[in-house]
Amino acid sequence: MTSESLARQQFWDELRKTTQARIGLGRAGNALPTHEVLELAGAHAAARDAVHIPLDITRLAQEIEPIGIGEPVIVTSRATSREEYLRRPDLGRLLADSIVVPEEPADVGFVLADGLSPTALMHHGPALLQELVAQLRTSYRLAPPVIATQARVALGDHVATQAHYGTLLVIIGERPGLSVADSLGIYLTHLPRPGCTDADRNCISNIRPPDGLSYREAARIAMSLIAGARRLGRSGVALKDTSRAVTLEADQHTEVR
Repeated sequence: MTSESLARQQFWDELRKTTQARIGLGRAGNALPTHEVLELAGAHAAARDAVHIPLDITRLAQEIEPIGIGEPVIVTSRATSREEYLRRPDLGRLLADSIVVPEEPADVGFVLADGLSPTALMHHGPALLQELVAQLRTSYRLAPPVIATQARVALGDHVATQAHYGTLLVIIGERPGLSVADSLGIYLTHLPRPGCTDADRNCISNIRPPDGLSYREAARIAMSLIAGARRLGRSGVALKDTSRAVTLEADQHTEVR
């Protein structure tokens, strides 16, 4: 290997430490090296599995019930299969006709939805909910968790309307990519109701420690947004996350002192 080739390799090796993106993969003639091709095929298979492997509802319910905010309620959308869910996003936004959500008036309600990665919800959902509850329970009345299958974000609006939540947190598996297959997101909607759009929500994404956002940080941001939404009377584009700015100002003030 020439000194130029070695320097190039060292450059890319260092840069790869900062990202999970596939960069500087090298060449084998006119193609990628065999190792990289096999890794890409494996990542593609993992992403497909994350979408199609069904949510283990029984196990998830068993893991979140000890958190102590009530027995989980199980609901499903109008999509009758995974294939229909993927073809018909509109059906994933509506509760099945037979579903009636018990009235549980609360300041904050939680819907744990499989979304496009049931794998993400299984990996991170219970621990994230536990952290959310730990940070929120002293300030707000919390509803029992709802587990939703074949669900899109907007399905939570129908759950919240029936149950009467002031603020809704939909914890949902995000669309898998070729670098990450188990990323979880939180969608916050204040005064949720059918007909809300994405402009009415705030999103906290890429929750997947140790490489993404930690459960504690995600819960801290959610708590800040909930407090802001209650002061403002709405969520969405009018509501900004200022929690990081407050933390930065506090750190700077400490350094000055």
